[in-house]
Amino acid sequence: MKASEIRALSNEELQKKLDDLKEELFNLRFQSVTGQLDNPMRIKEVRKDIARVKTIMRERVLNIKRA
Repeated sequence: MKASEIRALSNEELQKKLDDLKEELFNLRFQSVTGQLDNPMRIKEVRKDIARVKTIMRERVLNIKRA
C-alpha cells in the first residue's frame, strides 16, 4: 500500500486499517510459528504498512503537510 493511498483515507478509516493490519500481523506470526506460513515476506510488508499508517496518523496530529 502506498502512502498516497493511505493519505486518501479518513481518520476513522486509518484506525480501522491499523487494527486490520495488526490483526493480520498477529495471524502471520502465528502461522510462522506453526510452520504454515506460505510467504514470509508478507510479514515485512505488513510491518511497513503499519509504520506508514502510524506515520500519517502522527502527521495529522501535528498538522504536518506533505507534498
